[in-house]
Amino acid sequence: MSDLPFGFGPSDDDESRRSGSGGGGQGGQGGAGGFGFGPGMGLPGGAGGAGGFDMGQLGQMLTQLGQMLSQSSGPGAEGPVNYKLAAQMAHQQLGEDGKKAPTSEQQRAAEESVRLAELWLEDATTLPSGASQVVVWSPAQWIDTTMPTWQRLCDPVAQRVAGAWVEGLPEEARQMAGPMLGMISQVGGMAFGSQLGQGLAQLAKEVLTSSDVGLPLGPEGTAALLPGAIATFTEGLDRPAGEVLVFLAAREAAHQRLFGHVPWLRQRLLATVEEFAHGISIDTSRMEELAREVDPTNPASLQELMSSGMFEPQTTESQKAALRRLETLLALVEGWVDVVVGEAVGDRLPGAVALGETLRRRRASGGPAEQTFATLVGLELRPRRLRDAAALWRRLTDERGIEGRDAVWAHPDLMPTADDLDDPSSFVGERRSVAPSEEGAAPKSGESFTDLDDPLARLEAEMKAEQEARGSSEEKPDEPGDDKSS
Repeated sequence: MSDLPFGFGPSDDDESRRSGSGGGGQGGQGGAGGFGFGPGMGLPGGAGGAGGFDMGQLGQMLTQLGQMLSQSSGPGAEGPVNYKLAAQMAHQQLGEDGKKAPTSEQQRAAEESVRLAELWLEDATTLPSGASQVVVWSPAQWIDTTMPTWQRLCDPVAQRVAGAWVEGLPEEARQMAGPMLGMISQVGGMAFGSQLGQGLAQLAKEVLTSSDVGLPLGPEGTAALLPGAIATFTEGLDRPAGEVLVFLAAREAAHQRLFGHVPWLRQRLLATVEEFAHGISIDTSRMEELAREVDPTNPASLQELMSSGMFEPQTTESQKAALRRLETLLALVEGWVDVVVGEAVGDRLPGAVALGETLRRRRASGGPAEQTFATLVGLELRPRRLRDAAALWRRLTDERGIEGRDAVWAHPDLMPTADDLDDPSSFVGERRSVAPSEEGAAPKSGESFTDLDDPLARLEAEMKAEQEARGSSEEKPDEPGDDKSS
């Protein structure tokens, strides 16, 4: 975990951030604080109000705080993160260019590219199409559409950070702060929302498709492309724009096939991120000792305490295990997409190999998308073992064919582990019983794994088949001409 969620951790050494200059009103960052709290706190006489405590200025500060809380209240403002503020800040930072809706020509080009890609994918995987609609988004539309998923990802992080902070307060301090905890929670939600808004604005300018970060952020059954970011991405490549668009459409369509027809996958990816967040803990062993050293008349000492690292979340063993599982699953998803798309378009798009390598390097280098996600959720969303996973999927294809390879997605217990990525041959040899003709086999065209991974559904289907078989063997009703009573 290279970044700390929502800015908790040691202080920034940048002098301008400590002094609060250069935009201290945004994001809750910098020494002056995004909400005006920091050394001096605006009181006369400098830090600690050495020149006397001015109740008038204190009242003005509280009035401004109340106005700020009122303006950012309403639907989406409750909870550990103020998502209303996050959306407002993200839209503000995008500017007008980020809000321009894609044109009808861009929509038509995306639909044609996805339609062509879906046709090519039919021969590369047994999973049927997972996209019921194709859309193009502006950065602003990406933010609005993916916000529900971000709420699910960020809520556990914010709740754990805020909860651990309150739990670590000395009992006396907790009692004194009791009446203000509600307001503190509201201010904290605004701080989290501010940082989320900044992060999403940056991320919205970078993502190429709805699945670009490896998670199913968009609505189910929706293949989405972002023409603005794709155009910027294409500028640095020596390939025709249409070829790049079809290649990215194929990757998006392949992701949607997985997310749409492997029902446990979407839930497992998001749940693993949540599991990582629930493991957040703060070392409170020194909090009481450090709190005694704080001079309540000197806000600078409080700032020094906050920047000492005492609130820095500690990486636990459970988090390390969750991160390892998440990285492995992400690598397996991206590796499968790499292999399937390569088989589908390799002989049809001259630049497919080069485009695939460009995207792999883009992910491996930890670009703005990964860095932003690390700041928002507290972990690096990077498939570190993508190449190993792709090699395993190719080996499975060679050994079992397309159906046998895709059959592995039937149940999470059949999936390769991190150790299997180290030794693909062992995995292939041990799992040879998972074949297309056996339990857990890949679905036929037009089917999904929904019933295959549910033993009860499978048993019910078998019982129904037996009943139908018995019914067909029972004696048939008499023919009309056989009625002897007439």
